[in-house]
Amino acid sequence: MEKLTKLREELTENKLDALLITSPINRRYVTGFTGTAGSAIVTEDAAIFVTDFRYIEQATEQAKDFEIVQHQQSMIETLHEQLQKRNVKHVGFEKNHVAFSEYEQYQKTFAAELVPVSGLVEDLRLIKTESELAIMKQAAKIVDDAFDHIQNYLKPGVKEIDIANELEFFMRRQGATSSSFDTIVASGYRGALPHGVASTKEIQHGELVTMDYGALYQGYCSDTTRTVAIGEISDELRKIYDTVLMAQLKGVEGVKPGITGIEGDAIVRDYITEQGYGDYFGHSTGHGLGMEVHESPALSHRSQTVLKPGMVVTVEPGIYVPNVGGCRIEDDLVVTESGNERLTHANKDLIQL
Repeated sequence: MEKLTKLREELTENKLDALLITSPINRRYVTGFTGTAGSAIVTEDAAIFVTDFRYIEQATEQAKDFEIVQHQQSMIETLHEQLQKRNVKHVGFEKNHVAFSEYEQYQKTFAAELVPVSGLVEDLRLIKTESELAIMKQAAKIVDDAFDHIQNYLKPGVKEIDIANELEFFMRRQGATSSSFDTIVASGYRGALPHGVASTKEIQHGELVTMDYGALYQGYCSDTTRTVAIGEISDELRKIYDTVLMAQLKGVEGVKPGITGIEGDAIVRDYITEQGYGDYFGHSTGHGLGMEVHESPALSHRSQTVLKPGMVVTVEPGIYVPNVGGCRIEDDLVVTESGNERLTHANKDLIQL
């Protein structure tokens, strides 16, 4: 009910009679419904969830604060009827989640004026509740445990894709629905690819191996990166690792309420630049995390968002040198009243296997 109360405040502020929620992520956040078909309408004094006969029982169980309506005809016709029934004159729709063809159907069917809106539900999702954080802590524990587990498999001759698969199998065995995204395993020269999704390349002695992976657990994501060495590595690779680790530690220490995403990014970026690797760090320092693996707020040179308690962000500096290799280290953090709390705790010291 608290989510509905806050959402209704947004309706009043935006002079809307109703909001139509069609984004699967936002729909789940507001209603609790985990199925794949349905739309929600929220007005000042009503909350309606429209779905088909397959999901009536599930919706009744999960969307407890909503009136459940089964559509016999098309979804859009039923939504139109529900809007008319409540005399809705101005209905907001999620413009970032509606295809143009759907919008054309809305125009053709709805009597209410269509008002494109953005971020109404996403802004509510910025601040995590204690129950959300409890889930995210478990998602983080799964990836921490996966790092301990995978060290037994990392050795010369093993393919990157085999490491990625073992990580996913392990996370699922620990309760994850799936991985949060396509697992990145990048060894040797492929470590210079920030998004080097696992390939059939075999891991070799003397290489760094970067593993970026996450667990989707009860609707929430974790996202971590660790880099390990296979045997002895060169002085250059060691310097890259040490630089990234120090930058990451500084970034974690600097995350606190009141700073902007720009300021959080600068802590990390300035240090890497001072060490001579500024040209080899091309992505943002971090991003928001929650029901999606990339959401607001960002730690980047463009983000004016001010960090507040309850926001969850990653800190993930990296250095990527073509034909040499690369390294990235990443933790998930929740902003607290006085600083932050790490959700991921796996060892960050250089491990040589």
